[in-house]
Amino acid sequence: MGDLIGKSVKRVEDYRLLKGEGKYTDDFNMANQTFAVYVRSPHAHAKLVNVDISAAKAMDGVVNVFTGKDIKDAGIVGSICGWQVDFKNGDTMKEPGHPILAVDKVRHVGDAVALVIAEDKGTARDAAGAVEVTYEVLDAIVDPKAAAQDGAPQIHDDVPNNTIFDWELGNKDETDKAFKNAHHITELSYHNQKLIPNAIEPRAALGHYDISDDKYTLYTTSQNPHLARLIIAAFVLSIPEHKLRVVAPDVGGGFGSKIFTYNDECGVLWASKQIGRPVKWTADRTEAFFTDCHGRDHVTDAKLALDADGNITGLRTKTYASLGAYLSNFSTCVPTYLHGTLMQGAYITPAVHVDVTAVVTNTVPVDALRGAGRPEATYCIERLIETAAREIGMDPAEFRLKNFIPPFDGVKQPGYQTQVALQYDSGNYEGTLKKVLKNAKYEKLKKERDAARADGKLMGIGFSTYVEACGLAPSALVGSLGCRIGLYDAASIRVHPTGKVTIFAGAHSHGQGHDTTFAQIVADEFGIGMDDVNVVHGDTDSVPFGYGTYGSRSISVCGNAIMKSVDKVKEKGARIAAHKLECSPEDLEFENGSWTVKGTEKSVGFGDVSLTAYVPHDYPENEEPGLDFTSFYDPANFVFPFGAHICVVEVDKDTGEVKVVKYFTVDDAGNVINPMIVEGQIHGGLAHGIGQALYEGAVYDDSGQLLNGSMLEYCIPRADNMPLFETDSTVTPCPHNPLGVKGIAEAGTIGSTPAVVNAVIDALSDYGVKDLQMPLAPQRVWAAMQQAK
Repeated sequence: MGDLIGKSVKRVEDYRLLKGEGKYTDDFNMANQTFAVYVRSPHAHAKLVNVDISAAKAMDGVVNVFTGKDIKDAGIVGSICGWQVDFKNGDTMKEPGHPILAVDKVRHVGDAVALVIAEDKGTARDAAGAVEVTYEVLDAIVDPKAAAQDGAPQIHDDVPNNTIFDWELGNKDETDKAFKNAHHITELSYHNQKLIPNAIEPRAALGHYDISDDKYTLYTTSQNPHLARLIIAAFVLSIPEHKLRVVAPDVGGGFGSKIFTYNDECGVLWASKQIGRPVKWTADRTEAFFTDCHGRDHVTDAKLALDADGNITGLRTKTYASLGAYLSNFSTCVPTYLHGTLMQGAYITPAVHVDVTAVVTNTVPVDALRGAGRPEATYCIERLIETAAREIGMDPAEFRLKNFIPPFDGVKQPGYQTQVALQYDSGNYEGTLKKVLKNAKYEKLKKERDAARADGKLMGIGFSTYVEACGLAPSALVGSLGCRIGLYDAASIRVHPTGKVTIFAGAHSHGQGHDTTFAQIVADEFGIGMDDVNVVHGDTDSVPFGYGTYGSRSISVCGNAIMKSVDKVKEKGARIAAHKLECSPEDLEFENGSWTVKGTEKSVGFGDVSLTAYVPHDYPENEEPGLDFTSFYDPANFVFPFGAHICVVEVDKDTGEVKVVKYFTVDDAGNVINPMIVEGQIHGGLAHGIGQALYEGAVYDDSGQLLNGSMLEYCIPRADNMPLFETDSTVTPCPHNPLGVKGIAEAGTIGSTPAVVNAVIDALSDYGVKDLQMPLAPQRVWAAMQQAK
């Protein structure tokens, strides 16, 4: 071990990106390239009576125009759902088709009905406007709970009551008993509102079919190019997988929205073969609002049961989860296995029951968005916890400390088995809360709050303590739960003759800092400089098959695949070094870039061994040349980061505007490779979570029109909305992976949203306000105060 792991090394990729030298999908062009524009429905629900493309096809510069009938006649289907979640009674979930271009019906505003290909983008746009579509408008449904009721408009003929599945987890009988015997019951009903991802780079695709070698190439904005290749080749276009190369170059943010394989890139790739030329499509910002998968959209009734001493005895939730108009790749697992399984949180809760009904609505499809199910679960739990504490007259910190699961490291004490399937790996929840209480000077904060109220000002303090699950695993287990893909990752390490190293990573970097952290691990382990390590990712023709980047899995899954390959290099390097030093490999120790005979000064350096591996003149018998290894890592379990947040807000009595004035976090992500990158991830996550609490939310009217489908109307947080975050950490290593790491990229989002809402409710407590629906926009807060008066 060197001195790089645990050090705040500056991100090596930033110099290139900050100079504007990033290379994004829209920056790529090919010879003889054409441009694509999709014609999209202005209606949320309508029969498709006729699509007249004659005028568009006749325009100068138009290469071709395709309709849903063309693609259907070619036997091409749309993208698929990758996780099967069946009904409570065992019936198979409903899985309606999602055609690349609509054939008989459109089901949300933005549903594609035609694909126009032209010599330039302007002509393609003009021709798209010339496509005449006749619709028969139908009633729409956008509310998740209403969608499941009798008499609601039916979106798919083969999905009765718009219900994809119903699902439950936990022990219903024991939970019913807990509530029957409860001394106190806290109840909340809320809408965890629909969010729009708004990655800074819109989605884009450049598809090319090369007749000379019968091979397809797709440049695309993807978080996991190998998964995109698998879905497109095997399930959408039905082409040999080795005949498709997918390249995800620099990607300008994803937040989950670029995990999925969208129909848009499939259509571009198919069209390229039809016209015999490359086809390029780049979404504009409005198109992104109406087609990028949204997140959240849960309507929930939740209850918490307590005994006379303030101990939690039961938790019950009923959720209606909208999946949008069609099933996205992982939409079905978000409100179930990524949500229900986290419903115990950090607390001893003897009985838990989670009930979910997943429905389709006439809205943009819903899938993973930063946190993906875990923010929804934590919001539910932490709002219940804070409300219950207030109702029984107990300090919210004291109430949490009273009900926390005791510390466990997963080694001396076994992992903690929850009531909702998961076994936590390690945790010290009271440790993070006590540390954040100390850092925030909580007793002083309370005095400041009381003084502010005495002066007629509205100041509030809110808490959130969370447990999240990262790095879904293991593949066999999640496969038994309906997951249709693997969940391992892969990494190759190629040591070159001069001792330089290339890492080929299955994970994709789009802001996470892989070029830095992955290089830190390898440079630290080999005792070489970070400048001697190069990281390659994003090209299915270059990197081993991995499942990409999502769910805060990169370091805990791909990072440990890297470690496995590091160990293989060291093992072979020891055999080569032992031959050169005329000793046994067991007699060697590796430190500071050299193999040394124990107890002596005889050693050979990493560079000498590397050169010998490729110029094997003085070489062990029967040892193959080269120093190049690939490893696959399939984790034994999820990893479970946790933390405690305190938010301090001020509310303007005259306008209802909420200002976050202080924010404290203590997060535990196990061992940390690069503290600076971890802090940056936390900052980004906090901004995202605060955005949901105060600013963001997709607003649909009853006809299914998205009323805030642009940056003019959809409010996202700005830098001046954020306070200076005061972050800190504890370290509770993961006991089951070599690096002892967990994940961190979504922790800030998961913990912050309930902390902010709890702080606002605290500020309004003198008004008797007990709950507010997000986002806590000024008019909503002001109206609550007026109503309370």
